[in-house]
Amino acid sequence: MKKYDRVFLLVIDSLGIGQDDTSKEYGDVDVDTLLHISESVDSLKIPNLQRLGIANLHPIKHVDKVEHPLGYQMKLREASVGKDTMTGHWEMMGLHITKPFKTFTDTGFPQELLDELSERTGHKIVGNKSASGTAILDELGEHQMKTGDMIVYTSADSVLQICGHEETFGLDELYRCCEIAREITLRDEYKVGRVIARPYVGTGKGHFTRTSNRHDYALKPYGRTVLNELKDNGYDVISVGKISDIFDGEGITESNKSTSSIHGMEQTLEIMDKDFKGVCFVNLVDFDALWGHRRNPVGYAQELEKFDVNLGKVIDKLGQNDLLIITADHGNDPTYQGTDHTREYVPFLAYSPAMKGEGVLGIKESFATIGATLAENFNLKMPENTIGESVLNELV
Repeated sequence: MKKYDRVFLLVIDSLGIGQDDTSKEYGDVDVDTLLHISESVDSLKIPNLQRLGIANLHPIKHVDKVEHPLGYQMKLREASVGKDTMTGHWEMMGLHITKPFKTFTDTGFPQELLDELSERTGHKIVGNKSASGTAILDELGEHQMKTGDMIVYTSADSVLQICGHEETFGLDELYRCCEIAREITLRDEYKVGRVIARPYVGTGKGHFTRTSNRHDYALKPYGRTVLNELKDNGYDVISVGKISDIFDGEGITESNKSTSSIHGMEQTLEIMDKDFKGVCFVNLVDFDALWGHRRNPVGYAQELEKFDVNLGKVIDKLGQNDLLIITADHGNDPTYQGTDHTREYVPFLAYSPAMKGEGVLGIKESFATIGATLAENFNLKMPENTIGESVLNELV
């Protein structure tokens, strides 16, 4: 059995591959993020995902199966309750979430929450609805600059987001208000997964842009994860994108913020030049945030093609002691109704130049297959009260 010194775990945020037997319970019928994206465009050029066997695992229009794919392919079923970012990522690292995080997509936040937040921050609150981050700035950004009122909104995720203009509201003030919101929403009656500071700049409607000074205030994981085990045993856990925020820094040894999914892949390529032993854990959020939630399958397809170019560079840089894993944290079918995530299987593509075999390995019963495989690779025990069965012995 091959053991790897470095594992590069890439999460294509929201790239689901079809409904599972629980999808209908979440209102998701005939959802299939990857297939429906491919059916929405005249062509889809993803040669590197193709040679990793993505079309061998799941039908994709414009993309044929390959006779001898690189490495192994399987589907992962989500064991936890929910279909959000934190649930998906936490399960990858061994946690079984049995109570979903609260969302306020349809109703907005309760008035008593807003009243306390307003009183403690000293700002009136506007917004309080589910909205696109760019749309709510066009609607309320000028008002916020003039009045100092605080824009509070949510989305399909379990999030409370606060917008503040970097010059008129101030970053420090925005972060202070978010810290208060985080304290309030830790209570069981609210239990929001993340509070997100959303700073922006610009002079008026149509000219506002969000900046990279975003900060996520997440819940701490409900227990120890594989990341904690890796860090505590001296291994590197290098995060790229919002991974560190999702785990509230738990088990992370180095954090790298990304300005885009393309930037995240560029950071990954730079990290590949480093001498480290452990895991580089990457989240590529634009697929979800820019295209899935905004129901833009063409934009999603174009993002996949851009990702695939850098994926080829990653594959070329892999050494004999490196393992590449590509997966997703949930679905977000951009052809489906509404703006919410969709409950779907996710892909597991695994490749190393050291592998001798290839092929599809079927369906595994938990995203925690990933964490368990990492733990076995680095000779670690899974933490108490975690789930997941390793497939390391199948990746030969």
